[in-house]
Amino acid sequence: MTTPTTPPSPPARGRRRAPSRIGRAASRAAALQRSRVLLALLLLLALTCVMLLDGYLRAEVGGDERVRTGASASDVPDDVLDGGPILTFPGGQATTVSVPDKTIVLTFDDGPDPTWTPQVLDILDEYDVPGTFFLVGSMISRHPGIVRDLVEQGNEVGVHTFTHVDLSYQSEARVTREIEQTQLALAGAAGITTTLFRAPYSSETNAIDDYSWPVYQNLGEDGYTSVFIDTDSDDWKRPGVSKIVEWATPEDDEGASVLFHDAGGERSQTIAALPKYIEKMKAKGYTFTTVSGAMADQQQQEQQEEQQQQQSQQPGGGRQPEQSGGGLQAAHHKATGATLYEGRALVAAVAVAEWTVPALSVGLVIVGVAVMGRFAMMLVLARRHHRQRNRHRFSWGPPVTGPVSVVVPAYNEKECIEATLRSLARSTHPVEIIVVDDGSTDGTAEIAESLGLPGVRVVRQANAGKPAALNNGVRHARYDIVVMMDGDTVFEPDTVRHLVQPFADPAVGAVAGNAKVGNRRTLIGAWQHIEYVMGFNLDRRMYDLLRCMPTIPGAIGAFRREAVLQAGGMSDDTLAEDTDITIALHRAGWRVVYEEHARAWTEAPGSLGQLWSQRYRWSYGTMQALWKHRRSLTDKGPSGRFGRVGMPLVVLFQVVTPVFAPLIDVFTVYSMVFVDFRAALLAWLAVLGVQLVCAAYAFRLDREKHRYLLMMPLQQLAYRQMMYLVLIHSCVTALTGGRLRWQKLERTGEVGTPAGNG
Repeated sequence: MTTPTTPPSPPARGRRRAPSRIGRAASRAAALQRSRVLLALLLLLALTCVMLLDGYLRAEVGGDERVRTGASASDVPDDVLDGGPILTFPGGQATTVSVPDKTIVLTFDDGPDPTWTPQVLDILDEYDVPGTFFLVGSMISRHPGIVRDLVEQGNEVGVHTFTHVDLSYQSEARVTREIEQTQLALAGAAGITTTLFRAPYSSETNAIDDYSWPVYQNLGEDGYTSVFIDTDSDDWKRPGVSKIVEWATPEDDEGASVLFHDAGGERSQTIAALPKYIEKMKAKGYTFTTVSGAMADQQQQEQQEEQQQQQSQQPGGGRQPEQSGGGLQAAHHKATGATLYEGRALVAAVAVAEWTVPALSVGLVIVGVAVMGRFAMMLVLARRHHRQRNRHRFSWGPPVTGPVSVVVPAYNEKECIEATLRSLARSTHPVEIIVVDDGSTDGTAEIAESLGLPGVRVVRQANAGKPAALNNGVRHARYDIVVMMDGDTVFEPDTVRHLVQPFADPAVGAVAGNAKVGNRRTLIGAWQHIEYVMGFNLDRRMYDLLRCMPTIPGAIGAFRREAVLQAGGMSDDTLAEDTDITIALHRAGWRVVYEEHARAWTEAPGSLGQLWSQRYRWSYGTMQALWKHRRSLTDKGPSGRFGRVGMPLVVLFQVVTPVFAPLIDVFTVYSMVFVDFRAALLAWLAVLGVQLVCAAYAFRLDREKHRYLLMMPLQQLAYRQMMYLVLIHSCVTALTGGRLRWQKLERTGEVGTPAGNG
C-alpha cells in the first residue's frame, strides 16, 4: 500500500529563491541555540572562576611554607643586620629604626580571623592600646568588616602578602602581584592603602639573607617600610600563657617590636596572655604605640638630641624641634580612583565565592548520597528483577502467538532501511511491517518497496515528524499489539516473540525492550555501549520493579493499540515522545514492564556533534515530558501513584542528580589542586570503583563482554563531562523556553546482524 506524492518543481535557473518561512524559522532557532550553548558555557566558566578564586583565597594554590635556612648574608649591609626592626630606604639608602626605650609596638600577623581578631580588638580597646596588624590579602577579602573595624578603632595595618608565601622563592612579578592584590583588598575593605610591609616567615633583621634582601630593596624603592621584630612571643607554639608573656617581654627596659598572632591556628592562649602582658608592661612603665608612632617618636627623640647638642655648642641659640605629623596611622593613605573600585570589585567577587563554594559543598553531599543511593538501589533491584524474571517457572501467562504490527518510521534512512526490514522478515513471530516514510528525499520508500519482502507495506506522508509518523502507522495497523522501532535498528529473530510475551498479562499496556549499541567498535560507540548497558538497562530493571518505568526506548518498544489510542496517540508536545507516551500510559492505569531478552541493535551517533544533538533532544524532551505531566503529583489513583513515586525518582535520578553530578568532578579537581592531591585521587578512584562494580554486574546480567569496561575510566574523564554540558544546555533551554524539531542523525548503515557486533 503506497501513497503517491508529487515531486516539487525545481527552482528557476539564475534566480535566487528567498528563504522559506520554515527556513527562516530554522535560522532563528539555530541562532537561539548558539546563544544558549554560549550561556551554558559561560555558566560553567563562572563556576570554574569562582572555584579558582576560592582556592586562591585560601592560600592553597602557589603557597610555599618553606623557609630558606643557612643562606649567606654577604650582600646585606652590617648596619641592617645589626640595626633596628624597622627598615626604610630614604633616598635609596637602607636605614633601620629602633623602637624607643620603654616602648612596645604590638604587632599581629596572619589575620584577620573571624574568631580571634575581634577578641584581640576588644582587649586593645579595653586597655586603650593600639596595635599594628600585618594582614594577609586573602583573609582581608574574606573578612572585610573586621578590617574596617580594626582601622576605625585606630590601629595600623600592613601588608603580609596575599597568599602568605615566602617571597624569597618568588619571581619579581609574583612579588608585585602579592603586594598589589593585598593593597586592592585593603582598598575594597577599608578604603585605604598602606606603606608597611612584613614578609611571611620573617623574624629579626639578622635573619635577612642574600635571597630575601633584593625583595626588601625593591619594595623599599617603591616606598615600603619593612617591619621586623625584636621579641617573639612564639604564641603559635602554644607553650602556655606564662611562657608567652615571658618570651614577649624585652630585656633591660629596651623598646621592642613584639610579635603575636591573631590568626593561623588556635589562639586561645594568645587571647589569655595578651591582657596579662599589657598589664605587666604598663606596670613597668612602658607605653604602647604603632610602627608609625614608634618611627615618629624615634625621629622626635633624635631631633631633640640634635637640638640639645646644638644648644650646648651655641648657648641661647637654636629653635624647638618640630613635632612630626601623621599620628599612629601615618602609613595609611586614602584609596582613590581605579584602586578603590577594583578593590570593591575584588571584595564583592570574594563574597560571591564565599557563598557559592559552601553551597556547592552542601550540594556535593546531597548528590553524593543520591548517587550512591541510586547505585545501591540499582544493584539490589536489578538482581531481584533478574532472578524473578529468569526463574524456571516464571510466566506472564499463556504464550502470545498471534500476529503483531511493526511500525517503522523512516526519514532518509537509505543506509539502514534494508538491514532493518530484512531483520524483521527473519522474525520467528508473525508480523506485519508498516514502513511510514516521513517525506524522505533519499529514496528510502523506494528501497523498502524494491526489497519485495512479504508483509511489508509502505505508507508515504509529507514530512511531519516522528510522532505523526508513528500515529500514522498505528492507524494503519491491523493487529492489537503494535511494535515500534527506529529505521536504523536491527532485530534478532526472536526479538518480537520475547517482546510481546508480557501482553499475556492484561494489565500490561507497554513493554520496553533491551536496546544495544551496534556500532561499538569506535571509542564513542564503546562509551555509549557502557552507558546503554549500565545506565539505561540497569535503570529499567529498577524502574520495572518499582512500576514507574519512565521511558520506552524508541528503538524497541511494544504497545497495546488500545492503550496508545486511549492516551491520545504519540504527542508532538515534547521532543521525547517516547517518554511522553510512557508517562501517559502510567497515568491511564496501564503497567509498563521491561523485557531483557528482547534485544535490538541500534546505530548510535558516530560523532560528538551528532551525540550532542541526540542527547540534548533526549534530556530536554524528558524535562518537557515531566513538566507536561506535573499534575500527576496531586492526582489520585494510578496517575497519582506515578506522580508521587515515579516522578520524584525520575526528577532526582535523571535531572537533579545529573545536573549536579559535575560537582563531584569539580570538587575532585579543586581538591587535587588546592587541598590534597593524593586524598582527592583516592576518593575519585573509590567512586570509580563503585561504578565499575555496578557496570560489571550490569554487563554480567546482559551477558556482555567485560573488555569494554577498560574504557570506563576514560569515559569518566571525557564522555561524562560532555553529557554534563548537554544537560546544562538542556536546563538553560528549559529555563529560557524553546522548541526543537525532530532531528535527523547521519547514518552509516554499519549495524548489520547482531552476530557481527557481539
